[in-house]
Amino acid sequence: MTKIDIILRVKDRLRCTTKEATSYVETVLNHIKEAVVSGETAKIAGFGVFEAKQKRERNGRNPATGEAMPIVARKVLRFKSSVLLRKAINS
Repeated sequence: MTKIDIILRVKDRLRCTTKEATSYVETVLNHIKEAVVSGETAKIAGFGVFEAKQKRERNGRNPATGEAMPIVARKVLRFKSSVLLRKAINS
């Protein structure tokens, strides 16, 4: 499913224009993005939690040469699904 698929489903469900549906979906996604970028968690009941986690610097290897090299500290996006979503997937 792509973003346009979501927009079209919102459009059909709300019986609104494509432009309005696009605005609704973009607004929700921007709020989630802003929350995660600012260090907050975005928790959507029944769906899951989006959060940015800090990864520490560590040693790694270049797979092509086998040479040891440091992997820099960075933030990564983490999504943890809710129990309800996991149950729906597995039923």
